[in-house]
Amino acid sequence: MNLLLLRLAWVTLPITAGSVAADALRPWDATPRATAEVLLWLLWLAVLVALLAPRPVGLTIARTGAPLAFAAVALGVLSGRPSPIASSVALVATIACVALVAIPPFARACAQSAAYGDEERFPLKVPPVLFLGILPVAVLAVGAGIAAGPLLLAGGKIVLGLILLAVGLPVAWLLMRSLHLLSRRWAVLVPAGLVIADPMTLADPILFPREHILGLGPADPKIRPPGDAADLRLGAALGSIAVLIDEDVDLYRRTRHEAESTRAHVIIFAPVASAELLDHAKSRRITVHAK
Repeated sequence: MNLLLLRLAWVTLPITAGSVAADALRPWDATPRATAEVLLWLLWLAVLVALLAPRPVGLTIARTGAPLAFAAVALGVLSGRPSPIASSVALVATIACVALVAIPPFARACAQSAAYGDEERFPLKVPPVLFLGILPVAVLAVGAGIAAGPLLLAGGKIVLGLILLAVGLPVAWLLMRSLHLLSRRWAVLVPAGLVIADPMTLADPILFPREHILGLGPADPKIRPPGDAADLRLGAALGSIAVLIDEDVDLYRRTRHEAESTRAHVIIFAPVASAELLDHAKSRRITVHAK
């Protein structure tokens, strides 16, 4: 249902937000206005495809495109040209898209679409600290990197436009690659047990065989993990899960420069839909402990 609401909300944007964009762009010269309109339509189309055919890359596109649509509407509203009613409707519609993109069902659908065979993939939560500035700045930088060059060229500023085109597009690509790491962080239930695949904390995915899992259950976010535990949550404490292994396992933690080897028999991670993960794990004959 949430995915259907997200699709419906996004499909309506040409109507609910289109008038705000049209009013804001009306004073622009013909060529820059047409260029801006093409960029907005391309943004809408890219996210629409991502929503209709969920994939991990589509999650990255939607998580980037929906906030950019809100930013475009906010700029249009700040221009003072759209009517208050049109501005309110556009802001509500784009905020709804941003909120629906961020909740678990869409992320879960995107992750599961890339599953192999009898796998169930549960995305790991985005580290909360990233929302405090890094993610919004990165998303806005992607939009600026893509749009600035074409808009300046359309406005007749050839030299500056070419410079920003040559610099902006590679920067946007690099930022998108970094943002895509957040869409490739999963806890995966497989026939053999549980896999944690997290390129932000682990050098390689690691399998915890079912016969070696002593228990899987909720981790209390208010209690500091024991010193010998491997905490992979990156600050996302709510809804976290602890897995207890019958012996220490080798983990290769990702650092800035190289993988760092460590051993642990308790691993803590924070998936979306953690209750659903525990239910499915139980059905796969993995020992699950209630809190």
